[in-house]
Amino acid sequence: MNDTLVTVVGNVATNVEYRETPTGGVARFRFAATARRWDRERAVWTDGPTSFYTVSAWRQLGANLAASVTVGEPLVVHGRLRVREEQPGAGQGGSGGPGGQRRTFVDIDAVAVGHDLARGTSAFRRGGKRGPEQAMAEGPEEVPVHGPELVAT
Repeated sequence: MNDTLVTVVGNVATNVEYRETPTGGVARFRFAATARRWDRERAVWTDGPTSFYTVSAWRQLGANLAASVTVGEPLVVHGRLRVREEQPGAGQGGSGGPGGQRRTFVDIDAVAVGHDLARGTSAFRRGGKRGPEQAMAEGPEEVPVHGPELVAT
């Protein structure tokens, strides 16, 4: 199968929703990626358009993601790109979109997700086979923080 694999850097835009299915748990959330460009004339960074994706993560990745990620956090998402269209009359609303127009959705089936360490720090905790409810109920582990040791000479 020739899947289109993408890596997208952005921010979590919605709460992660986790649910169990007959084939395993799935976590879903909306993900926003905004291109930034250097404006030479004004000598400032400017934001370009923001692209939104629906990210799905299955099985253990989904459970770990639901226990680890909150709205606004910077992530790197790697996965299979899926583009789908809804025709007018399809979907829950019955109209398929404003004015009965065809709508296009871009989804990513995540293979790997991690915090963007260019914008902050993260502490990794190796997890066992546990669901997000159990991981959240146990709370965060205490991770010792060690700064660089300075030696006077």
